[in-house]
Amino acid sequence: YMHSTGASFVFIMMYLHILKGLNYSYSYLPLTWISGLIIFLISIVTAFMGYVYPWGQMSFWGATVITNLLYFIPGLVSWICGGYLVSDPTLKRFFVLHFIFPFVALCIVFIHIFFLHIQGSTNPLGYDTALKIPFYPNLLSLDIKGFNNVLVLFLAQSLFGILPLSHPDNAILVDRYGTPLHIVPEWYFLPFYAMLKTIPNKTAGLLVMIASLQILFLLAEQ
Repeated sequence: YMHSTGASFVFIMMYLHILKGLNYSYSYLPLTWISGLIIFLISIVTAFMGYVYPWGQMSFWGATVITNLLYFIPGLVSWICGGYLVSDPTLKRFFVLHFIFPFVALCIVFIHIFFLHIQGSTNPLGYDTALKIPFYPNLLSLDIKGFNNVLVLFLAQSLFGILPLSHPDNAILVDRYGTPLHIVPEWYFLPFYAMLKTIPNKTAGLLVMIASLQILFLLAEQ
């Protein structure tokens, strides 16, 4: 439970970080911006594979819907899932990738920080200025305060379950012959699921979802 709650908090911080980057015009730092978006994409894929592990109704049918989107590429689904259905070989493949991808993301995090130190940080106005705030002690104290606040919220959520971050149907064991009334993914997938849900054509929905991510990459200034 702490693992899934931690994933939710990671995405809360990640979405806030992207919004801060847009506000602070980090798109004017293309290497930093693009490496950060790559971390975001790897996190999405990693979280999706981890979402399948509870082997509940919602995760099974969610995985079935998402993998079915890839049928327009011949042979891709059988290669990813180990067959034409989400089953035990799929879980084994997803487990291996779910273990490896966080280390890949961690390596890119170091690259992300390296680019940030090369190019320097920015500000809401997006241009260089001689008026700079030192990291120590000003920003360091704010970072420690923010970390403590998030830690308290994380422990409160993990120990007391204040907010329902997951759908209760995922506690029901998989029934391959009975679909849930509505497939409700984790909240951090909802923007992408909304695109797939509103477009009847699966391939078109997938292309729109990819385009929505591509827009963020196109914001990077050359």
